[in-house]
Amino acid sequence: MANNKNNNRKMSYEEAGQKGGEKVSNKYSQEHFEEIGKKGGEKVSDKYSKQHFEEIGKKGGRNSNSNNNS
Repeated sequence: MANNKNNNRKMSYEEAGQKGGEKVSNKYSQEHFEEIGKKGGEKVSDKYSKQHFEEIGKKGGRNSNSNNNS
């Protein structure tokens, strides 16, 4: 990441996101992220049926990158 302290330019979205991500990563433990991931997974599992997950599983990664050529 570029040093952005006193060079009179605005921080890019990428730099801001990286800086924020680093702060959050330093603030919380791995166990915290594991716990919130587990909770999120449970919520998604409760929201959608088994059939939904079977259908998206069959699709695999075929469509996951169709609009993102980066």
